[in-house]
Amino acid sequence: MKHKLQFIDAELERIKQNNLYRKLRYGYADGANITINNKKLLNLCSNDYLGIPTTKIQIKQLQSSSRLVSGNDESYKKLEDILAKHKSQKSSLVYPTGYMANLGAISAIAKKGDLILSDELNHASIIESCKLSDAKVLIYKHNDMDDLKNKIKQNGKNKFVITEGVFSMDGDFASLKQIVEISEKANAITIVDDAHGDFVVGKDGSGTPNHFGIAKKIDLYISSLSKGLGSFGGYVASQNNVIDLCINKSRSFIYTSALPSFLVAYSLKRFESNREKYKKKLENNITHLSKGLKQIGYEINSKTHIIPIIIGNEKAAMKFGDLLFNNGLFVQPIRYPTVPKNQARLRISVTAWLSYPDIEKTLNILDKAYKKFM
Repeated sequence: MKHKLQFIDAELERIKQNNLYRKLRYGYADGANITINNKKLLNLCSNDYLGIPTTKIQIKQLQSSSRLVSGNDESYKKLEDILAKHKSQKSSLVYPTGYMANLGAISAIAKKGDLILSDELNHASIIESCKLSDAKVLIYKHNDMDDLKNKIKQNGKNKFVITEGVFSMDGDFASLKQIVEISEKANAITIVDDAHGDFVVGKDGSGTPNHFGIAKKIDLYISSLSKGLGSFGGYVASQNNVIDLCINKSRSFIYTSALPSFLVAYSLKRFESNREKYKKKLENNITHLSKGLKQIGYEINSKTHIIPIIIGNEKAAMKFGDLLFNNGLFVQPIRYPTVPKNQARLRISVTAWLSYPDIEKTLNILDKAYKKFM
């Protein structure tokens, strides 16, 4: 007699046969390095882009409840005021994670009868939140403004254009100036998930729209405290009525425990640090690594801190990643369904943690990998 969960073994075997099997690696990070199975490697997978050194905070008793019940520590107010100003908005709301911020905000403001235009390379959290909204969703080709212009003509009670600021897997910028122009002509609401641009690009790290000089033309920001700021959590920023609606309708805000107040305090500390110093170091590291990769022969199109090396075949990407791991670099192969099939890649995250010798070591190992695989 078959065990009732035996079908799971068949599914896992199918994943393995397609070179898509994943498993957790346990270790600990320390600055530019990560140690896995007692092996010390340069960490090129971290989203802690600014590399702000750890600061000490006082850990208070946790308020283990939702924010609408008894978990709304007074430190939230200070952080949310700062984040609203940071994004040139009237108000903001902190969520436990960036994923939950996307799920909660988009599904709260878009509804059946509305039309959502979403870039085809948007993050999984955006894709899921669009589904939850029950609105009609049209996917426009990545950064294809002609496709967006055509599709935005379709009917919808309210229209939304949703895009990432810096795309998490390709490292390119959204065509935000054109997106805003198209949205304004169609009276559409512009939403930007700036998780990978926030605190890293723009004046004072204010983000991708600020980088393009259109910060005040974005209707709703969704972002993360877990990447450039190196803390934990997510947030949305917009005008007051949008935030009020999220408080009242956003299920991932209402029906979950509050982010611990010590993490809110940690975000405040890091926001108030000398972020510009680390931002400049990050910019120098991006220039150094990108230039070196191009000299080796890699085709590098990214102008940001996310640099993908496209391999294509999933099995080849795994072998490429193994060579890097064995030579002291931790760069995880990214495969389907995170990226389309046969577009597997090594996604390098540049951080301010890296020193000049670290980058030189990285380039030497990637030169060896290029000669073997490319």
